[in-house]
Amino acid sequence: MASIARLRNVVLDCPDPYALARFYAAVAGGTPVVEEEDWVVLRLPDGLRLCFQLAEGYTPPEWPRADHGSQQVHLDFDAGPAWEDVDAAEKKVLALGARLLRREEDPVAEDFRVFADPAGHPFCLCRIG
Repeated sequence: MASIARLRNVVLDCPDPYALARFYAAVAGGTPVVEEEDWVVLRLPDGLRLCFQLAEGYTPPEWPRADHGSQQVHLDFDAGPAWEDVDAAEKKVLALGARLLRREEDPVAEDFRVFADPAGHPFCLCRIG
């Protein structure tokens, strides 16, 4: 099927665009570029653009999903083929300010771990496999 358009950006609302862009730059690479005081762009090494937009009165999504809302959107990151890779990535994102939301006690049951970024958006570190 022919496409209608090409995905340009994934945009996350947040209270501090530059701080959140720096967080994701440490996770996925790239350098944040302030295009406007309320808009920061992070071009990832693979060419995808994550953008961060100032949202006055920002309220983070609830996780797990609340009855009255949803998580809106979340990002999945491949951490590597082995749980040791995910363990190492987990330590790094926690040191950057992420918050653990879900970690299965039985790693065979799930291939991902769920975190919240510093602004509260859920994201996953996934085991490639």
